Amino acid sequence: MDKHSRIFVAGSNGLVGSALMRRLRAGGYTNFLTPEIKELDLTDQRAVSEFFAAEQPEYVILAAAKVGGIHANNTYPAEFIYLNLMIQNNVIHQAWLNGVKRLLFLGSSCIYPKLAPQPMKEEYLLTGLLEPTNEPYALAKIAGIKMCEAYNRQYGTQFIAVMPTNLYGPGDNFHPENSHVLPALIRRFHEAKIQGLPEVIVWGTGTPMRELLYVDDMADGSIFLLEQPDEAIGPELLSYPRPCFVNLGTGKDVTIRELAETVKRVVGFKGDLLFDPTKPDGTPRKLQDVTRMKVLGWQAKTDLDDGIRSTYEWYMKHGGGLL
Repeated sequence: MDKHSRIFVAGSNGLVGSALMRRLRAGGYTNFLTPEIKELDLTDQRAVSEFFAAEQPEYVILAAAKVGGIHANNTYPAEFIYLNLMIQNNVIHQAWLNGVKRLLFLGSSCIYPKLAPQPMKEEYLLTGLLEPTNEPYALAKIAGIKMCEAYNRQYGTQFIAVMPTNLYGPGDNFHPENSHVLPALIRRFHEAKIQGLPEVIVWGTGTPMRELLYVDDMADGSIFLLEQPDEAIGPELLSYPRPCFVNLGTGKDVTIRELAETVKRVVGFKGDLLFDPTKPDGTPRKLQDVTRMKVLGWQAKTDLDDGIRSTYEWYMKHGGGLL
C-alpha cells in the first residue's frame, strides 16, 4: 500500500479498530476514512453504496461487528446474526463494485467446530457442529469468509480474511454482562479488590483452554497481510480451493483457571478464587494452528503476562480506579 492510499477502516473505534488505527499511523499511513455509526450505518445498503461511490476507498479493513461473550451471544442471537450479515454483505459487495484493491475481513476463531481437532487448521472449517452458544455469530463470520472467497473466484478480487483468536488489550469492553472472559475477569478482580471482598467466583469449571492474542499483535499481523505483494499472498490466500483466510494467534493456550490466577496476581487481589460448575464452560479448547502465518513471515510478539498488565493499566486509566 502507498502511504497516502485511501484506507476505509470500518469499525475504527472498537477494540480491534483502535489497534488497527494505531498500527496504521505508526506505519506512516495518513489517509483514512473512519466514519462513526452516526455518520454511516453499515447495515443500511443505500448509505454504504453512497459512501463508497463518493469516497472511493482503495483499501478496506472490515473490523465493524456486533461482538460479545457467552452471555451476550445467548441473550441476543438474532442481533448477532442479522447485524453482522448486513454489515459484511454491504461492505464486501460495495468494495467489489467500486474496484477496491484489497479488502481485509476480520473474523473469529469461533468459526471452527466445537470439537475440532487441536490445534485448529484452516482446513477444519465446516467439518463439524459449531458451539451452540455462539452459533449465530459464527455463522455470520463463516458467511463473510465464503463471500470473500466467492468474489475472488468470480471477479478476481483480492478479498482476504484473518481469524484472530480471543483478543484483549487497550480499548476492550469491560461491561459486567457483555464482555469477553479476560476483561470480565479484570473488572471482577479489580472490583473485589477495592471492595475488600473475600472471594471471586468465576463461571464454569476452569478447565477449558483458551488462546489469547494481544490486540496490537492482531493489528500488526493484519496490516502485515495488507502490505504483502501479490506474489506473496496469491499462492497462499487467493488460489482456490485453498482457504482465503488465515488464523491469527499465538499457537499457545492456557486454562481458564490459569488465566484467572494470572489476572488475580496482576490485579493484586488477595482473596479466594472459586469456580461455579453450574455455569456454562463454552468450547472445551480453541487453539489455532498458526503455521500459515509463520510461513508468510509473521508471528505474535507479546507475552500474556505483559499483555494483561498493559490491559489492566489501561483499564485503571479509563475509569477502573473510580469504580
